[in-house]
Amino acid sequence: MISVSSCKILRSKAPENTPIRENIYTKKIISTARNYTGVPYKSGGNDEKGLDCSGLLCLTFKEIGVKLPRISWQQAEYFPAINLPNIQKGDLVFFVTVGKNISHSGIVTEVKNENDIRFIHASSSKGVIEDNMMTNYWKSRFAKVCRPQYTDLAKQ
Repeated sequence: MISVSSCKILRSKAPENTPIRENIYTKKIISTARNYTGVPYKSGGNDEKGLDCSGLLCLTFKEIGVKLPRISWQQAEYFPAINLPNIQKGDLVFFVTVGKNISHSGIVTEVKNENDIRFIHASSSKGVIEDNMMTNYWKSRFAKVCRPQYTDLAKQ
């Protein structure tokens, strides 16, 4: 368990059908990530001047006091995995875009239906954008979805 000033992150295996409460943390993560829309891509970038995919996640989660690992494959091991049919806003998605290991990450911003799942990420050609992860390109590279588990300490 990691303690943070106003929340804690539970790293235990959560049931995959456990919904993310539409809470302040999920809303903050999505709104913070969207604030970086249009920031150019920069390999190894981790600030407003340039971001890569894992840098976007690190910078976004930093806003709620959570320090994530800096590399996508390490981020993919940080939170419990769930099955794709149970995906929700605020989940983290991971892809194999280079080689055979996880090399790309993003944050789910909207689930319209099984064919339209939006995520925000840092595209190497377009910078920080939202895309549909159910396009052929992303579906063929999909590796894993993980669910952060938040508990409000103020209610305990």
